[in-house]
Amino acid sequence: MPFSSLGLSPSLLSALAGQNYAQPYPIQLEVIPAILNKRDVLGIAPTGSGKTISYALPVLMMLKGNSAPKNRHVKVLVLVPTRELAMQVNEVFQLFAPALPVPVKTMAVYGGVSINPQMMDMQGVSILVATPGRLLELVESNAVHLGGIDTLVLDEADKMLNLGFREEMNRIIALLPEKRQNLLFSATLGPDVSNINQILLHDPLVFKIESESDNIDLITQLAYFVPDEKKGPLLRYLIKSNDLTQVLVFTSSVYSAENVADKLRKNGINATAIHSQKSQKARFDALSKFKSGELCVLVATDLISRGIDIKFLPHVINYELPRSPKDYIHRIGRTGRAESPGEAISFISPDDQQHFKVIQKKMGKWVTMIDSDSLQLHGF
Repeated sequence: MPFSSLGLSPSLLSALAGQNYAQPYPIQLEVIPAILNKRDVLGIAPTGSGKTISYALPVLMMLKGNSAPKNRHVKVLVLVPTRELAMQVNEVFQLFAPALPVPVKTMAVYGGVSINPQMMDMQGVSILVATPGRLLELVESNAVHLGGIDTLVLDEADKMLNLGFREEMNRIIALLPEKRQNLLFSATLGPDVSNINQILLHDPLVFKIESESDNIDLITQLAYFVPDEKKGPLLRYLIKSNDLTQVLVFTSSVYSAENVADKLRKNGINATAIHSQKSQKARFDALSKFKSGELCVLVATDLISRGIDIKFLPHVINYELPRSPKDYIHRIGRTGRAESPGEAISFISPDDQQHFKVIQKKMGKWVTMIDSDSLQLHGF
């Protein structure tokens, strides 16, 4: 079924075609018509399933032809757990907003940067993408008013609740009008999400797609037995000998991320690290260059990884294993998404072998193992 059957305007359909979106993903087929029909929605869907477009397009469609909102009274509020996701969601709105006959101003607000420019830019905003803490700061400064919200979106609601946003969420919800459309998206349907579902949603359409752990068959997994001191040469060998051009490398610490990226650069590989101690601008620039293909290797920590959303990421390398099997599945789930195959490679030191056996057992899938001693790593 094509996008043209979902009730979207010709201008949005043209914008989709211009961005090479040919066929809707399953969540888009279900959710777009439901939102246009003013239904509440509960979507259980992992990152990479197409959920952002599934709500961004109909939200824009419903604003089509509307006059600009009363100053500082936004019409659509999208709440997200991280700055990186706020920027990415706003990018999607900004990608399609120009297709509307009447301009719609969208904006992302988040902490870690000065609040003053955000306060000044709030004039005329119709769609606000926000992290909870910064949103409340803006409300307290009278920079934005939430009494005119028509549509509330909670993206990655499970992460927001797990990260301790519950009190902030309750304060925000208390500021919203009772009559509104609610769209809630979550990677899992845990008790926290179930509770907030009962509070927020009225007769929702419930749509669930497979999780990352169900999607791992799309991913080719390999693992290399390698001592710690040879991980650097092995990484450089794999990138250079296989001519890899877009690689996401995971490390277990900020120090390790910086060290790995630095050694890659010294060996002629364009790489940078992204982690919580980087400035917001540095993170944004690195992610933009990585998405565009200008940057070959992005070295990331787990803390920052949820903001990394790339449609067709071909390679993920676990330079160091994560602590839990769940984190492992989330890491390799950065590739092999939205029906696109990918490759995930893990480096297994002698101390990692037992832990990796536990990961494989929990995953229900055994990974092909290669001994790095069989490779000629000299010179790398």
